[in-house]
Amino acid sequence: MIADLIIRGGTVVTDSTQYVASIAIKDGRVLCIGHDASMPEAKETLDARGKHVLPGAIDVHVHFREPGYTHKETWATGTASAAMGGVTTVFEMPNTNPPTGTPDALKLKLEAAQKAYVDYGIYGLLAENNLDQLESLIDGGVAAFKCFMGNTFGNLPSPPTGAMLEGFEIVAQHGMRISLHAENASIMARRQQQLKAAGRHDPLAHLDARPPVVAVEAVARAAILAEWTGARIHILHVSSGDELRPLAEAKARGVDITAETAPHYLLLDERAYREKGSLIRVNPPIRQKQHQIALWEGIRNGTIDMIATDHAPHAETEKFKDDIWCADCGFTGVETQMPLMLTQIAQGRLTLNDYVRLTATAPAKAFGLFPYKGILQPGADADIVVIDMEREEIITSGRLKSIGNSTPFNLTPVKGVPVHTLVRGRFVMRDRELVESARGHGQSVRRIQKMPAATPRNLDQSTAAITSSHPQESVL
Repeated sequence: MIADLIIRGGTVVTDSTQYVASIAIKDGRVLCIGHDASMPEAKETLDARGKHVLPGAIDVHVHFREPGYTHKETWATGTASAAMGGVTTVFEMPNTNPPTGTPDALKLKLEAAQKAYVDYGIYGLLAENNLDQLESLIDGGVAAFKCFMGNTFGNLPSPPTGAMLEGFEIVAQHGMRISLHAENASIMARRQQQLKAAGRHDPLAHLDARPPVVAVEAVARAAILAEWTGARIHILHVSSGDELRPLAEAKARGVDITAETAPHYLLLDERAYREKGSLIRVNPPIRQKQHQIALWEGIRNGTIDMIATDHAPHAETEKFKDDIWCADCGFTGVETQMPLMLTQIAQGRLTLNDYVRLTATAPAKAFGLFPYKGILQPGADADIVVIDMEREEIITSGRLKSIGNSTPFNLTPVKGVPVHTLVRGRFVMRDRELVESARGHGQSVRRIQKMPAATPRNLDQSTAAITSSHPQESVL
């Protein structure tokens, strides 16, 4: 058998070990891994000696803005940015225009995704007004659901707890994971209104409007609903040390709950509001130093399962405002995550094995993609990133592929960068250059996704059960 490509002599990294080996690729899958002398004949070879070879990163939290906001980002530019950042799979959020809350809106999103360089999952919206559409969205191809408990870009209404419960009941029966923007909308709206009335328009007012309790309450509430219904949930963008307690408690109770944080919460603190101004506005907010320290501990002890980016680009004119309430929330991140975190590895805060676990293996397992993604082994998709841990660069906004390329990490020096990215065996980035002919190569992960069997609970007390049965008259 002739392989399509052999990656020769790199150090292969898993979530638990490292070893020097060559990797043969055939028809988009890993054919074999082993000593170079044992490799088959190949059409092409890549010399990876002195480099590390990792499973491609899986970013379960990106906003590519299409349809509806293509002046901020498109599927082509967003996935190009992912390819340059060593990210081979993305999960894209539903707060587009129209929101991905109906089968028709999903079709528009799937059409836009045909331009993707990397593989993708699409989130369906879970809101109060589309509960009757959730099963149709599953049939249509969504890979997970997103529920906005707190407000963010797009101003999608936060569902009341009763609607959340009903949505969890429905999705639990299908075993899919529900990702949550876990902030209490009522508290935040009231505090923001009071801050405005008090004349607060400075960057730190955004932080004051969203104290950690908004997330603590929302995480605890979501965990209780998941425990009752058997739904699988994922807590997005954990920003505070306070959230770790309800997360750990829910895990100890057996709730199927996972959690992510992002580089900006791990690397920035309250000083960024003074140094970066309105650029730093993001939901949830970047917090004080003590929270950053706690998040690193949450990564070390396993309370936080993975690192994602919340890639949320906006036009430059939408980010830089004198009034913090007028600045759009979020910034680009899918291209900068890997070099930022590899720099932390170079500084001794993580190991490469930790990094693979946090960015590849854990997200693949949580979202039903393992063992086809998140690991390098025979039969797995050949989603591979080759990194150079000695290469030094400076993050520069203008060089990023994202349209809305504003980043608080502009001009940040990094050590350790991805140099080659392959998606199912095809180069989408080679020698730090985008392979433009790979546009459209990306595919939906639904072709391989297999979540564990659903484990719904309390079905006899679900909304569907109590509204479809009629109580019998008691016999005296």
